[in-house]
Amino acid sequence: MPIPSGEPMKQTPKALFISHGGGPLPLLGDPAHQEMVSCLTNIALSFPKPDALVVVSAHWEEKIPTITSGQSPSLIYDYYGFPVESYEIQYPCLGKPSLAAEIQRLLATAGIDSRLDTSRGFDHGVFVPLKIMYPEANIPCVQLSLVDTLDPSLHIEIGRALKELSRQNVLVIGSGFSFHNLKAFFAPDDEESKRLNHSFEGWLEKVCSGREYREEDRAEMLIRWDVAPGARFCHPREEHLLPLHVCYGVAQSPSSEQFRIDIMNKESSFYVW
Repeated sequence: MPIPSGEPMKQTPKALFISHGGGPLPLLGDPAHQEMVSCLTNIALSFPKPDALVVVSAHWEEKIPTITSGQSPSLIYDYYGFPVESYEIQYPCLGKPSLAAEIQRLLATAGIDSRLDTSRGFDHGVFVPLKIMYPEANIPCVQLSLVDTLDPSLHIEIGRALKELSRQNVLVIGSGFSFHNLKAFFAPDDEESKRLNHSFEGWLEKVCSGREYREEDRAEMLIRWDVAPGARFCHPREEHLLPLHVCYGVAQSPSSEQFRIDIMNKESSFYVW
């Protein structure tokens, strides 16, 4: 369910993992994304605005971590077959080259090579959720790529390298999808697919939020995510899950809030640290 109204958090969270839905549909009034839009809107209202955003999107993979460092990134309409207005969406937030350089420095300190990219824009994993959360586009943003090996332990290490950013009121957002089986989205929703979907979501919530685990054990479970019940049904390829690993690496603690909602008739989840 979307988070209830009430006392807002006094501080910006360290990290937030979101399920960002299907292409531009959340911005087009699609009924199957109503809960997602409501949840994102309420989450953004529940804590003070960050001074800057770092978004790790499932839709950008590179050989080494790559960071947008342009002053005014364009938008990349990396989806196909949608109405013409989908390709006219605007989200004119600024980049922040100084933050990009700081991220590169933090990664280097952790022994992780990275590079800056002055020309790349923001893909829909960035501008779609941000347009819902912060429609004024007045918070500077930097995008950080995944690494194309899709190594979960490396993505946790990348997150650990960025943990200092929270002290600067920078929010790290992992923009993926806790369920991402494209064939299943368009297939009949039978009892077995529901069971696998719910089983994986239950496992993920327990691992991310359970306070009974030591952090080294929690990290190991996330690294070995593919042995969880329903794992490979929910994620035939894991690029939409790995932004969560970066978020966990930033926080290295159980999540403080968890939200399980329906997106495109699949149970999906958000996690706040």
